[in-house]
Amino acid sequence: MRKIFSSRAVVTIIISLIVIVGLIAGSNWWAKRTNTPPFFQRFSNDLAGGVSRIISVPTTAIDRSANSIGNLLDTFEENRELKSKIDEFAQDKVRLQTVEEENKTLKNQLKLKATLTDYKTVSAVTISRSPTTWQSQLVINKGLKSGLKKGMPVLSGAGIIGRISEVNTTNSKVALISDTSEDANRFAITIKGGNGDVNGIVTDFNREKNQLIMSQVTSENQIKAGDLVETSGLGGVIPAGLYVGKVSSVTRDDYGLSKQINIEPAADLGNVTTVVVAVSQIGAQ
Repeated sequence: MRKIFSSRAVVTIIISLIVIVGLIAGSNWWAKRTNTPPFFQRFSNDLAGGVSRIISVPTTAIDRSANSIGNLLDTFEENRELKSKIDEFAQDKVRLQTVEEENKTLKNQLKLKATLTDYKTVSAVTISRSPTTWQSQLVINKGLKSGLKKGMPVLSGAGIIGRISEVNTTNSKVALISDTSEDANRFAITIKGGNGDVNGIVTDFNREKNQLIMSQVTSENQIKAGDLVETSGLGGVIPAGLYVGKVSSVTRDDYGLSKQINIEPAADLGNVTTVVVAVSQIGAQ
């Protein structure tokens, strides 16, 4: 049987073991003396630390990415909630403005009703107003069922805005005082001048300035800004004494032969939401 190890190999192994044991013993003795870990322990620790650093780099990057994505999602959610609150605030603001406008209009109507002692009043709401006929007519939600008839005056705010031109069962058309078309039945008005009344008709409407115009006035009676304008009752359609507005200014025509009276209407003809129809108590008897 062949020898597994030669004498030289055995001696080499023994010497190697003695050297290793000596290094370990010497390392421990030196570590205790210098208060530092043994060489082999430091080597193992350094190796483990290096491996940990290598592993921690992608781990840290993934963790940071996850945190960034989480923060981004949180930001999106907060942004959506804030937008929702802003939308709600805007809707509340619009509702508040609408209520305030309706409240103001209703207050004006209450004051108007107090002055119409000879009339029974029917309140109505504008349900239709076409852009093509904005200056000439609108539709309200009251008709024959409410006792309305053609020709009845319609008021809004503090003064007259038109008259009933067509009556249906549940709604009516209102011909506005600002209607200056050729086939319009013009409104007869009177101006309470300083030295006498001046009668005429509404001949035009300045939409840009929201002013009624009475032109071709030849009367020498004094008219100045601030004079009151009322319906004259001439023509027998609209009763006399309904408030129209105030004189804004007095100018001359292009030839200087007649006056042009610019009138600030009592009602905002561009914004009519609620109206009052005046039904004469005398006519009803």
